[in-house]
Parts: sequence; structure tokens; C-alpha cells
Amino acid sequence: MIKLEKINKTYQVGDSPLRALADVSLNIEPGEYLSIMGPSGSGKSTLLNMIGLLDRPDSGRYWFDQIATEELNEERRAHLRGENIGFIFQSFHLINRLTAFENIELPMMLAGLPLKQRRIAVADVLAMVGLSDRASHKPNQLSGGQLQRVAIARAIVMRPRLLLADEPTGNLDSRSGAEVIDVLEKLNQDGITLITVTHDQKLGDRARRHIRMVDGMIDRDQGGFSVTPENSDMPENSPEPENSPEPKNSPEPKNSHQPTKSNDETI
Repeated sequence: MIKLEKINKTYQVGDSPLRALADVSLNIEPGEYLSIMGPSGSGKSTLLNMIGLLDRPDSGRYWFDQIATEELNEERRAHLRGENIGFIFQSFHLINRLTAFENIELPMMLAGLPLKQRRIAVADVLAMVGLSDRASHKPNQLSGGQLQRVAIARAIVMRPRLLLADEPTGNLDSRSGAEVIDVLEKLNQDGITLITVTHDQKLGDRARRHIRMVDGMIDRDQGGFSVTPENSDMPENSPEPENSPEPKNSPEPKNSHQPTKSNDETI
């Protein structure tokens, strides 16, 4: 679904260049649930923006469904983003004068979809996030957890295949945060690929795959399916190396399982 190859991004901060991403390579399969963690300034949000087609790399390649995105103009990037990717932010970015229903409906209105289709879709996602009885409420009438659930409903109303969540529980108390995470994980169980950026270790640990970034580089990638230099030539559907019989006296295969190096040991 997603393949990044040697992605680099540098920003100019005053007179000094800041390298936000340094030769980042990453594969993400459909339906994965992964967290991206690391200290402030490590490149987490920059990587999320790159995956979400909100930013362009200075160098490197990014394929989304085998489409080379760096070759697309802004109109085609926006079209690909609108059809496939939903965004959830720490700040809910809801419009105060609109009701929950109207906030969720907005992406469909901008896409020019007919009224009947909009009403059915919005009612469906409101039920999915447990807010059918709050459809006519405006943001100032909702709790923090309810606001984030409205934001989630807005992010999924166009039925994206990829959901990017940047600190989705950052402004919430623990109970509201748990409710939001339950909704996100249910969406992942239904097939949506879920990527969260968080400073919350407990939230990050809930994902099946954990990526840690330091100084713009991937320092650790554990769990799930990942492509590393050691196994990048492994076919996508090949069996797990540890399940393959290995003759006692045969030479060690090039890509044989090494327990001390495996990305699959820590979930």
C-alpha cells in the first residue's frame, strides 16, 4: 500500500537547515495498525505529513498503491489524498457555527456529492462513533471526547483506506481518550489502515507495530510486517522464516531468521 524509499526532508530554520527526515525507508501493508513514537523534533509529524501527501520530499521516492506520488501535480495529489486518506488531529478543527452533522457532512459537500447520499453516510458514521443523539449539537455543546469522535466521523465519512491520527488523545482525559482509541481500533479491525503519532507510551504500545524515530531516522521498527535491508527481497506472501526446516549441516540461508535481529519478536 505504502512504500517510502530514502525519503529526505530539510527545512530552513532561520539561518540553519533542519533535517527533519534522513533517508527514511518504510513499507506499510493494507490493514496495518502502527504507532510512530519518539522525542519532540524527531520527525514523527513530518513523516505523517509525508505519508498523507501534505508535504513533498526533497529527495527519495513515495509510492501509494504503486503510484509514484512525487511525480504528481498538486491537483492529482489532492485527488489521491481525498479519495484514500483521512486525518485526525490533536486539535479537532471543527467549525463552531456548524452542528456535528454539518461538520461531518462538509467533506462530502466539498466533493459535490448529492444530498441523499450525504445524509445516509453521515448518519452511518455518527452511529459508528456513538453520537447519533448528538447530531444537532454544536461544538460548544460537546465534551472533548465527543468532539474528537465528531472529528473521527468527519475523517471517515468519505470511506478512506488510510487513517492518520496525530496525537488523537493529546487534549483528552484518560476516559475520553480510551473511548476515542476504542473507536479507532474498531475502524482498524474493519480494515482501515491506522497510523498514530503519539507521545503516550501506553497508546503507542496498543499498536501491533511500533516505529521509533530519532533525529529524523527510524531508530527501531518492531512488530507487524516490515521491509528491512536484510529481508527486502522476501516475497510479500512468503512463509515466516522461522517455520522453514533448516538442515543441520547446510549453509545458513541469506535471509534466514535471526532471533536477535527479528522485527517480529516484540509486539
